[in-house]
Amino acid sequence: MYVKANIGTVEILLHLIIWFVIIVCTFGIGAYFFAYSFAKFIINRTQIVDSDGESRTMVCHTDMFSNIGHVILWIIITILTFGLGYAVYFYKVWNYSLNNSTVE
Repeated sequence: MYVKANIGTVEILLHLIIWFVIIVCTFGIGAYFFAYSFAKFIINRTQIVDSDGESRTMVCHTDMFSNIGHVILWIIITILTFGLGYAVYFYKVWNYSLNNSTVE
């Protein structure tokens, strides 16, 4: 069994450009939502392939609006730690996203 990610370079660039514009337009607040979008972007393009060659797709069941409380909490933590909390936040987002993912 192995994990295979099907992500094209053009998809990555478009995703980054869109989120760069969002982050600039929101004066940095969008960076907190980017972390969720980044995790979901990778997870939804990942497949688990078993030894028989059968592949199953991973699906992340998070959305930006259900994460508002989490985002607000981490904005406060980031401000209190002068930006250092964002590094921990990124890991916690991955943890949250993987815990809310299924294999279909």
